[in-house]
Amino acid sequence: MTSATMAANDLGAECLDLSRRARAAAGELAIAPTAIKDKWLAMAADALVSHGDEILSANALDVADAEKSGLSSAKIDRLRLTSSRLASAAEGLRAIAALPDPIGQFRESRVRPNGLVIHKVGVPLGVIFFIYESRPNVTLDAAALCIKSGNAVILRGGREAARSNRAIHRLLADSLSRSGLPADAVQLVTSADRSAVGHLLQMREYIDLAIPRGGEDLIRRVADEARMPVLKHYKGNCHVYVEKSADLERAETIVVNAKCQRPGVCNAAESLLVDSAVAGDFLPRVATALRSREVEIRGCPVTQAIIPECIAATEEDFAEEYLDLILSVKVVKDVHEAIAHINRYGSGHTDAIVTNDISAARLFTTTVDSSAVLVNASTRFNDGSELGLGAEIGISTDKFHARGPCGLLELTSYKYVIYGDGQIRG
Repeated sequence: MTSATMAANDLGAECLDLSRRARAAAGELAIAPTAIKDKWLAMAADALVSHGDEILSANALDVADAEKSGLSSAKIDRLRLTSSRLASAAEGLRAIAALPDPIGQFRESRVRPNGLVIHKVGVPLGVIFFIYESRPNVTLDAAALCIKSGNAVILRGGREAARSNRAIHRLLADSLSRSGLPADAVQLVTSADRSAVGHLLQMREYIDLAIPRGGEDLIRRVADEARMPVLKHYKGNCHVYVEKSADLERAETIVVNAKCQRPGVCNAAESLLVDSAVAGDFLPRVATALRSREVEIRGCPVTQAIIPECIAATEEDFAEEYLDLILSVKVVKDVHEAIAHINRYGSGHTDAIVTNDISAARLFTTTVDSSAVLVNASTRFNDGSELGLGAEIGISTDKFHARGPCGLLELTSYKYVIYGDGQIRG
């Protein structure tokens, strides 16, 4: 047997052990009282604040390596942790603790004519394999949501955040043990070998759901290889459409926020559509605001005529998720053309209309086929914490079994519990 074969066998055995321990932990979590889960969330939040320096030191090393490797500024921003981001993450853990526990919750109840009492009851999914890139704060969100919803989780972060994720995981595992929950409820794949993902994606006997969160290549790989269901979004090509009745000052503010507030995240705007009736007034002013924030504009021929210094947009630009300070711009004749453009080039993630016409707003929200559609607000609001979910494990562009930000409820299923008094079926 070659050394390569032996190494592969060892990695496979390690992944099998992770999966088995996660399955055992899931059995304990399924019956864990809400009070214990909430106690862990509070302890983890406190540990995050009191041991923040350890996490920030580890993160600084990750960021330094990323800068040396030439990672883009937007991606480095996704990777970087700060004291304020850690404080926000701690508040996110406490917010999840304050949410109702979906496990054991009666979602429907009814009594049949024959006297049977029927309850539809929330239950955990079991074991979740979560594969993600860059953002180490996602380690916290995923662990918190999975534990509160009664699921064990196996975490596989990107190698660029390896030190940060290990530091965070140490705190989570320690607080799990101290709170009385199984430490194996949150496990971290520490091997940098990409084949570890392949091993785990084959373990449908132990893993109930795979969730990839990252670049399109990663998500397609997971969808192709997984033997269990996959919850995914391929990319976030998000649009803002400025309709002809829009307040242009409001539209400018929304576009700048949607593009520039955090350009490296999936709900940042990548495309701007402008009604031809207001393009001459709106495009010069928004271009000035965007250029002052170093945004590169790639426009259609009409846009180029209005903003001569912009770059010519290609067909690929209108479908691109830049995750950077780049924006494609197209002038459209009306709301119908805007909707057709979004449904052709969009990714089903997040799209917004700026308008004072209620009919245009209704048409847009009814016919744009995305997980979230906003009226007169930034695309950046399609986020679990902003929508009151506490946090999210990802934003799904699938339609089954969950869509949009996936919080506690989306990490559960249900079963029917039926009470009788001797009834038999005739």
